[in-house]
Amino acid sequence: MAIDLTALRAHFPALDHGLAFFDGPGGTQTPRPVADAIVATLTGPLSNRGAVSTSELNAEHAVTRFRAAYADLLNVPAAGVVHGRSATQLTYDFSRHLAKNWQAGDEIVLSRLDHDCNVRPWIQAAERTSVTVRWIEIDTKTTELDLDAYARVLSPRTRLVAVTAASNVLGTKPPVRRIADLAHECGALVFVDGVHYAAHDLVDVPAMGADLFVCSPYKFLGPHCGVLAAAPELLETIQPDKLLPSTNAVPERFEYGTLPYEMLAGAAAAVDFLAAMDPGTQPGRRERLAHSLGSLHDHERVLRARLEEGLRTLGDAVTLHSKAADRTPTLLMTLDGRDARQAQLHLAARDVLAPAGSFYAHEPFTALGLPDAALRVGLAPYNTVEEVDRFLDGLTSFLG
Repeated sequence: MAIDLTALRAHFPALDHGLAFFDGPGGTQTPRPVADAIVATLTGPLSNRGAVSTSELNAEHAVTRFRAAYADLLNVPAAGVVHGRSATQLTYDFSRHLAKNWQAGDEIVLSRLDHDCNVRPWIQAAERTSVTVRWIEIDTKTTELDLDAYARVLSPRTRLVAVTAASNVLGTKPPVRRIADLAHECGALVFVDGVHYAAHDLVDVPAMGADLFVCSPYKFLGPHCGVLAAAPELLETIQPDKLLPSTNAVPERFEYGTLPYEMLAGAAAAVDFLAAMDPGTQPGRRERLAHSLGSLHDHERVLRARLEEGLRTLGDAVTLHSKAADRTPTLLMTLDGRDARQAQLHLAARDVLAPAGSFYAHEPFTALGLPDAALRVGLAPYNTVEEVDRFLDGLTSFLG
């Protein structure tokens, strides 16, 4: 299994500018087939969905193709795929939907590893309903979750467990299935933030044990939007506030207003692009995705090893905070006595984009006692060994 990196990179106009992009966890560059799908759909003919005119059918087909693509990507039925403006918006929406059935004395369980998208909506919903929030802490030595704590805090009062499948700053991938099994024994729902995970691993929502799973196509070469996946049977039990004339059918009842058909087309094209990176010989899209993402995993492992080897040569000048045994190719680091923002500027002047900040990861930064900005390097499918070396050379020159 191997990705033809030269052929793959040729699809990305942004790479023609000579920039080395290490900001994948914040959003990837867009290949031409995704942009072409957006333009072709937007320029139509296009109108609201229907079954009469060509413009109506084009809109209907965009929705159908989108749901089918994410059904294959996430291994859920197409009727369990919900579109949203972002993962944050979807999480806020479902925090309100689910909290309708919460009562004072109920509990929810959150983790200090999570992006604030999977923290603040639940805290605010809990505050409105007088529900107690229980926390799972990070082991600061390993940057992994304290798994024993789940057995201590879960109880028959637990209504929801929210956990990330991969930290967007540390890369840590907790054992979600083990956590989900414990939660389900108590009758709790499991809401998984898969935004960072889906950019690096083949997602299997049922195998993961997630009841509700969110991801963001723009993290894996698609346009800016969000996707929620769940079993249709579960979605049938959740009743959102909605306009009276709008459909009550699942999953449409969770999608407010007219859908952005062009974004749906681009999001579906991103799945097809992923499946074509190294598709193997299998006819099914799910199987092609498995083969391609397996090759991507191999590619990213090589780059991460080279990156980590180079950082080790810098000694105590760099402190690497990504330590978990199982993690994505995303590295968070602080620089001894140096400002990470200044490092970002130094690298940017050399056409290397490696951002500094806290990246909406308020809980991990607080738990680990990190400064308000650290340097994050995240790999994407189009990164190369030469680009990794450019980053290391730039950081070395910054550190002097």
